[in-house]
Amino acid sequence: MECGLTTYLHRLANSLQSVYRYLERPYIARGAVFVLLVIQSGLLAYSAYVHSPTLNEPGHLVAGLSHWKFGRFEVYRVNPPLVKMVAALPVMAVGYKEDWSSFYVGPGTRPEMAMGEDFVATNGERSFFLFMIARWACIPFSWIGAITCYLWARDLYGRPAGVMACTLWCFEPNILAHASLMTPDIGGTALGVAACYTFWRWLKQPTWSQAALTGVVLGLAELCKTTLILFYPLWPIMWVVYRLLDHTAMQVKDWLREAGMLCLRIFIGLYILNLGYGFEGTGTQLKEFHFMSDLFTGKTSVSREQGTSGEELANASPPNRFANAWLGKLSVPFPKNYLMGIDLQQLDFEDYGRPSYLRGEWQDTGWWYYYLYAAAIKVPLGLWVLALLALMLPLVRRSPNPDNHSPPTHVRRLPFDSSIPPSAFCTPHWRDTFILLTPAVVIFTVASFKTGFSEHFRYVLPCFPLVFIWVGRIAGGKTVISMGLSCLDNGETLSGNSSQGLL
Repeated sequence: MECGLTTYLHRLANSLQSVYRYLERPYIARGAVFVLLVIQSGLLAYSAYVHSPTLNEPGHLVAGLSHWKFGRFEVYRVNPPLVKMVAALPVMAVGYKEDWSSFYVGPGTRPEMAMGEDFVATNGERSFFLFMIARWACIPFSWIGAITCYLWARDLYGRPAGVMACTLWCFEPNILAHASLMTPDIGGTALGVAACYTFWRWLKQPTWSQAALTGVVLGLAELCKTTLILFYPLWPIMWVVYRLLDHTAMQVKDWLREAGMLCLRIFIGLYILNLGYGFEGTGTQLKEFHFMSDLFTGKTSVSREQGTSGEELANASPPNRFANAWLGKLSVPFPKNYLMGIDLQQLDFEDYGRPSYLRGEWQDTGWWYYYLYAAAIKVPLGLWVLALLALMLPLVRRSPNPDNHSPPTHVRRLPFDSSIPPSAFCTPHWRDTFILLTPAVVIFTVASFKTGFSEHFRYVLPCFPLVFIWVGRIAGGKTVISMGLSCLDNGETLSGNSSQGLL
């Protein structure tokens, strides 16, 4: 029985070796990515067809339509407009019935839910068709995420690793669920990882053209999700750490040159962000804003328990903590409704208006470990196993003498060799892993400590593609199958081609 199992595993390993060799060919790898995109697109299109709109989608669609029609961005301003405006394009092309009667404006106003209900009531059953085509228009955002996962993992660990990372993106349930909607989460996730990828490429080859490209992608990412504003302070810090840990000493002129590129990137990113808002309110002095949250007012915000109607919120005029300070005279480089959206999102964390739920318990605030727990139960076990294997790879030590298969007694050697062959772009280094995973850790940490409420696992969705790319490293060397076969063979390697990387 054991002999039969060993034979089966050997045959399986040889089959995987053949797959690995095929995927190392550029046209085969690109073809595999294309097939994955076609399959995922079919799944997303079908999901968009059979599932009814979520709670937030009517508000997002109406907001996108209002942006195009009126050139204003008050509706659903807690989210930037790019994804909503893309979703609205096919709806405008086929036509829809309008009802803007629920619109109102003022500090703290949130008319999008009522406007979404009016949209559904006015268009009736045809609303389902309109939501379907709006969702279909957003599928290309998922393509951006899949292709970026392939490219980054390919550059780090080789083409088979790229195909594996792309596969994880295309079939991970959380990605599939949100990529079939017209909400901004997948757009922000896809363009967020694309921005990080272009930043890493700039670190490897710091040119002005690459810096400009990074700025453009950063600006597009900011137009999808305000969470990604973290990249503005984070990237300069990562750049300094990355360069300081390099063995090659940089001259002062090199530091100044790259610092100039960082400034160019920030300028371009801000320009693209403002362009997406039509430069609405750009340059407004900070003291002119009517904020609602404790963070920006410096006082207790207007409680929604005191009055939840739009009129009461619109008539409220909370203080601005910067009104009498020198900072109040500064011109804000962000669009007005972009900053107001951040303020309203912060207000939700301070006074959400309804309790949070976790494991049979209700409470007025959230839990710092909410996303950890949610990841444990919502992420497939297979992905956790792959992540564990990726975590084990650095523990492997190679024998200092290639002719001597017996390692020194002071070196602990695992029963497989996980050395990762260099790709065509660079040799992977732990500094590259630092650039890859730091944004994921920062986003996850910031979201975890926003404990005003705990409700949406999608807030940490931008971490997923970065983890997929990192997990793809196990496809750059030998897999768990080769480890198991080595154990079965009492530490001896297979004959023939089995000494090469498997998957």
